[in-house]
Amino acid sequence: MPAVTTPPTTTGAAAPKPGSERLAGVITMLGSGLSNQTGAAIGSLAFPVLGPVGVVAVRQYVAAIVLTAVGRPRLRTFTRKQWWPVLLLALVFGTMNLSLYCAIDRIGLGLAVTLEFLGPLGIALATSRRRVDACCALIAAAGVVTLARPQPSTDYLGMGLGLLAAVCWASYILLNRTVGERVPGVQGSAAAAALSALMFLPVGVVLVVQRPPTAGAVAYALAAGLLSSAVPYLADLVTLRRVPARTFGLFMSVNPVLAAVVGWIVLGQDLGWTAWAAIAAIVAANTLSMAGRPVTA
Repeated sequence: MPAVTTPPTTTGAAAPKPGSERLAGVITMLGSGLSNQTGAAIGSLAFPVLGPVGVVAVRQYVAAIVLTAVGRPRLRTFTRKQWWPVLLLALVFGTMNLSLYCAIDRIGLGLAVTLEFLGPLGIALATSRRRVDACCALIAAAGVVTLARPQPSTDYLGMGLGLLAAVCWASYILLNRTVGERVPGVQGSAAAAALSALMFLPVGVVLVVQRPPTAGAVAYALAAGLLSSAVPYLADLVTLRRVPARTFGLFMSVNPVLAAVVGWIVLGQDLGWTAWAAIAAIVAANTLSMAGRPVTA
């Protein structure tokens, strides 16, 4: 779930297929990434009225509707062993999106998504014993140091929120694997999305009562939910049937770049050369790590 969609795992991925299938998968991945980052940019346009919390609340509602419609969870059949990881997943789900959007509000789309991307990258590097991955970890660390270099304009809270989003994404991946092992299909993810939406329901009520939103702000938030939740989730379901997990993970490397470009075009967030260098370092670390893995990994 990139920030909202179910993150891909390394199990159950489709085997390599003919060139036309692979090309279709790459096009779908590109569309998914652009949709995700464009949705985040559009959602930030509603910050002046709804604030990051309000936009995330609407996104959670949209994600719950989409995932529940697809997964159709049978909640009454869940056992205690199934419920606890689902509850944790719901908590992490909401915290991940909230911390990311608060980071976007403070440090911009490109830098926030780059920091969040350290979550899945950290999982990949931590579970490997290859020397090349140790080098990749150093490259990624250098990128983070460059992003967070001390200077008068450094927003340490924004950086911290981006890193919190990274920790949440890593936790989301691990919890999602546990849920996937214990709950059939995508029922677990659907149930977690629904519970997360319920957690944010009071937020929506308070916003409507205290500060009635404008139609434009609601439209921006709904667009963010559709573009960053519904489209990427459904696209990823299709993609993982067409390309192997390594290709999927490799293509995830472009998300920080897409976020920076979309932030520049849509929001006018121009990054300096040092920020671009840091993004390039983190993207290169993931590319090197994923490119050297077995096809089935």
